[in-house]
Amino acid sequence: MRPTPCAPHPGRLCSPDVCPSAPASTPPTGTPGTPWRRQGEAGRARKCPSAAAPTRALPLEPGGHALCGPAAYTPQEIVGGIPDPEHLLPELLKGAGYASKIVGKWHLGHRPQFHPLKHGFDEWFGSPNCHFGPYDNRARPNIPVYRDWEMVGRFYEEFPINLKTGESNLTQIYLQEALDFIKRQQAARRPFFLYWAIDATHAPVYASRAFLGTSQRGRYGDAVREIDDSVGRIVGLLRDLKIAGNTFVFFTSDNGAALVSAPKQGGSNGPFLCGKQTTFEGGMREPAIAWWPGHIPAGQVSHQLGSVMDLFTTSLSLAGLEPPSDRAIDGLDLLPAMLQGRLTERPIFYYRGNTLMAATLGQYKAHFWTWTNSWEEFRQGVDFCPGQNVSGVTTHSQEEHTKLPLIFHLGRDPGERFPLSFASTEYLDALRKITLVVQQHQESLVPGQPQLNVCNPAVMNWAPPGCEKLGKCLTPPESVPEKCSWPH
Repeated sequence: MRPTPCAPHPGRLCSPDVCPSAPASTPPTGTPGTPWRRQGEAGRARKCPSAAAPTRALPLEPGGHALCGPAAYTPQEIVGGIPDPEHLLPELLKGAGYASKIVGKWHLGHRPQFHPLKHGFDEWFGSPNCHFGPYDNRARPNIPVYRDWEMVGRFYEEFPINLKTGESNLTQIYLQEALDFIKRQQAARRPFFLYWAIDATHAPVYASRAFLGTSQRGRYGDAVREIDDSVGRIVGLLRDLKIAGNTFVFFTSDNGAALVSAPKQGGSNGPFLCGKQTTFEGGMREPAIAWWPGHIPAGQVSHQLGSVMDLFTTSLSLAGLEPPSDRAIDGLDLLPAMLQGRLTERPIFYYRGNTLMAATLGQYKAHFWTWTNSWEEFRQGVDFCPGQNVSGVTTHSQEEHTKLPLIFHLGRDPGERFPLSFASTEYLDALRKITLVVQQHQESLVPGQPQLNVCNPAVMNWAPPGCEKLGKCLTPPESVPEKCSWPH
């Protein structure tokens, strides 16, 4: 089916490191009375690797195995990125007449061959890496900000972020990019896909002057309030343009709250264990909010277990397209759950790097390995689970449980504090079912080409396309490829 200008517009709004429960502690400013449908107990959308970069591939591509090096954020030294054989969502939607734009963080490779416009997007305003910095532009360059093919400045230079006060206007800039894109596509009566991947809630957290100091949760709460206001303005524009009933909006995150940055630069994961960088529930559960007036019933909660991978399949279904048939598709079409309330039992697999750490099936979650971070890091003050020491679970050495995994019933014990007794009938029954789906999963895996294993200081953002027009080109150092170090 070729979509007409009245075809659904799948839009995805993604904010990093957002906790599963509301973090602002003050009334929301932008979305009063919006009839959202919330997914799960406190948001049961999941992502599978334990950090951001592979997660950003999952909603855009069909399978979860493309970035198969030790998974973590992709610093500037990374040589690899999204492989060409992977079909990303905007690439497939383009064949059906959709215009696609990414606003914010790309994070699937910063070198020219990995550029989002080479992988299906028509427009881009944002950055290839997170807004870490500022750097001295000698040992390490500041991260560039792109408009489409060329850089238009760098963070902390043309796009300032005041680390002392937390002030930055970036969210407002990203909001305007989204609003302008929607207006232009509606004027052209063209179906569109908007991926709004803002990063204000990622440390170092920032907010614009109008929102700083307005919440009871410090700078992090201020940033969440500004994001909430921005989502409200996007939804408001859809209503004003009279395309709300024809636009599917999904809000989620790529990680649970980064407790290592709390309390000033991070949120809270409520009852869930630990945070970002771990495969415990605090690192894996995110908000999952769907909005499609006239189609998705308002004010309801779905207990369907979902993954960000599902957004790939769901978006294709919305556009009347079939997923690629030449590869395994890990994502589930969530439309039956959202539109008819039909639930599908399915497993979710949790990785750190190439290691299968845990698996969930129904209400049961089995941990095959437990690890937060190393004793060395922990003694230096790096704590992914502050105040949440669970003996034998939140371990600082990599503990193997592949023979007798630790199994938790997440309905009774969402905080993963009380593993089932190995001798209980309940444990043995859950173990049997989970063992079967894990075996089927592992037999279906096809090794990919590692993308995150090689680092080289020469490939950092020294001279991005367009730097010569701005006088912003920097001289790269000598090329020295080496194996990347992944402490987490």
